[in-house]
Amino acid sequence: MLGASFDDVEKNRAFADKFGYPFRLLCDRTQAVGTAYGVLDADDPGYPRRVSFLIGPDGRIVTIYDPVEPATHAAQVLAEVAAPGR
Repeated sequence: MLGASFDDVEKNRAFADKFGYPFRLLCDRTQAVGTAYGVLDADDPGYPRRVSFLIGPDGRIVTIYDPVEPATHAAQVLAEVAAPGR
């Protein structure tokens, strides 16, 4: 599991520490990843929308979660990953 943000290393580290993230937050300062995944906010392209991608073992996107509801998102993804046939 990885996360990406347009913030710098120090801001990402502080954010991850504050919320106890058990995964790495990548710094996309050039917005190259955000642009490639199409998550730039149409109203303010300097910011990404909150979107998650479930990527399969073959490297292909299985599911796009847009928008993400932080309170329920982890359970939503875990249920999909645990579903029969996955």
